[in-house]
Amino acid sequence: MAENATIATFLEGLASSSPTPGGGGAAAISGAMGAALVSMVCNLTIGKKKYAEVEAELKDVLAKSEGLRVALTGMIAEDVTAFDAVMGAYGLPKGTDEEKAARAERIQEALKTATDVPLACCRACRAVIDLAGIAADKGNLNVISDAGVAVLSAYAGLRSAALNVYVNAKGLEDREFAEERLAELEGLLAEAHALNERIYDVVKAKVN
Repeated sequence: MAENATIATFLEGLASSSPTPGGGGAAAISGAMGAALVSMVCNLTIGKKKYAEVEAELKDVLAKSEGLRVALTGMIAEDVTAFDAVMGAYGLPKGTDEEKAARAERIQEALKTATDVPLACCRACRAVIDLAGIAADKGNLNVISDAGVAVLSAYAGLRSAALNVYVNAKGLEDREFAEERLAELEGLLAEAHALNERIYDVVKAKVN
């Protein structure tokens, strides 16, 4: 699925019998939507006299959120590539001992990539959550609810991508590699959970 596909085309692909795009692409899009909403809050705050004191900070947030939006959108294609590599490895011939050994090696290589790709998505979504927090604290009150949607979207993307990390790490024979990634993931999830709740409560208080 090309990263510039329309939303309708992407959703049709998700709904189809094809395994890609799948949950990994959906996780990336969720994170990208969060980043886009952070950008929107910044764009509707920058230039307003009432928010002159935070303009410089929100310009910095905007630059970061736009970078993350582009990166997360690109992860749709990266997820497809990683999945296809795993399936391709499993489809290799295994008639001889040499073929079995080569196949097993390719599977492990592909699983490592398929673990790292969603983990990168988790990192990016975690970064979006931080930016959504700034937008919620300092953004234009007229669009502050969008900062709340931003954090929820990014958090959903993180937790969704985490599932792909778990499923691929489970099949890794290199347990040191797997445990290192899983430890990082658990840290990201723990941090994000507390932030998600805090930011949501901040936004809820401002819109009530």
